[in-house]
Amino acid sequence: MIMNAVLISVIVMLVLSLLRVNVIFSLIFASLTAGLVAGIPVSDATTLMVNGMGDKSGTALSYVLLGMFAVMIGLSGIMSLLVQFLRKVFPNRRFALILMLAFIASFSQNLIPVHIAFIPILIPPLLHVFNEMKIDRRAVASALTFGLKFPYITIPVGYGLLYQTLIKEAMDDNGMPIAKSTVSVAMLFPGAAMIIGLFIAVFITYRKQVEPKEPIRKLEQPEAVEKWNIHHTLTILAIIGALAVQIWQDSLILGALIGIIILFIAQVVPAARGDEVVQEGIAMMGFIAFVMLIAGGYANVLKETGHVNELVEWTLTITGTSPFIIAFFLLSIGLIITLGIGSSFATIPILATLYIPVFLEAGISVTLAAVLIGTASALGDAGSPASDSTLGPTAGLNADGTHHHIWDTCVPTFLHYNIPLFLIGLVAAVILG
Repeated sequence: MIMNAVLISVIVMLVLSLLRVNVIFSLIFASLTAGLVAGIPVSDATTLMVNGMGDKSGTALSYVLLGMFAVMIGLSGIMSLLVQFLRKVFPNRRFALILMLAFIASFSQNLIPVHIAFIPILIPPLLHVFNEMKIDRRAVASALTFGLKFPYITIPVGYGLLYQTLIKEAMDDNGMPIAKSTVSVAMLFPGAAMIIGLFIAVFITYRKQVEPKEPIRKLEQPEAVEKWNIHHTLTILAIIGALAVQIWQDSLILGALIGIIILFIAQVVPAARGDEVVQEGIAMMGFIAFVMLIAGGYANVLKETGHVNELVEWTLTITGTSPFIIAFFLLSIGLIITLGIGSSFATIPILATLYIPVFLEAGISVTLAAVLIGTASALGDAGSPASDSTLGPTAGLNADGTHHHIWDTCVPTFLHYNIPLFLIGLVAAVILG
């Protein structure tokens, strides 16, 4: 086992990630390491990696198109109206405002798939409100991270469709076919864990009022009142159209494309700004899309080494066929990998390649396998310094320079979401095992 290509490459990836080497380089070096240890020439290992990247091209295109759609929704001005609404409706209701932010953030992954693009628009104008109400911004960070994670884990629309489709494809590709409906049912387990974590953060850990810190950067004053206009109506229609096509055709690519076309044709965003939309959309989501491609290539190299079976046998000698112990190992590895690379989506093909063979040998049910793959991949997304789920909230909450990325976002979200997720995975192993 000391010279197992899969094990050594995973260790290389983890070490490089923990040393803050960019995830793209970490995955490339891990892929080449797996090939070298298995006796595959570097040129052949590179070819295998590139060939594997092609399998995730549809997912990558979905990310990029959603990024462009998010930019166009931001340019429509509709988010300014939302800011005005929140300031008016929640003047002195702390808990209601925090939970409303979690609710609104949830829309960003499914109903209005703008991902983290809404945070720099929505949150900075509300910092005045947080200070006046003496809200602990760690509670707000937890609420925003909940909204960025819970929907894609639990709801099979928008990014949730991407996530659950990736789980299905990864399981199918590794010899454990599963229906999409079964994946959706399985994801209710980690979804419940996220809700528990949110309530603990908001109503227990950070429930007390705190004195606001002295701002390092001057806060911008709220924008002038904006009135509803035809562009806002057309933006809503574009969002509805994108969602309808996505559900009808079961295609996130077609849904995002329809939304983009409607906004351009309706002149909500002039065609002359097309280059700007493309550039900003790629800047927002292109990195994640490319990480997904390389993760698919890495998984392909691991399969071709032929060392996965060795790792399976070794794992079974340690864990036996106990679902609980296997779940503990998988969740631990998933937590470490996702903390390092900062992407739950990119973790799925890696974990599936490593553990589906173990599940098959141990007789783990298809439903439990989906629960463990989905939960283990989600572990670490909250709390990872490199994750959009933490970088997004910090970008908004630190507009005045008083919110620390690690201690005010990463640590709170790590504690309140990873612990419940880990425990719910073990509970699922007991119930479904």
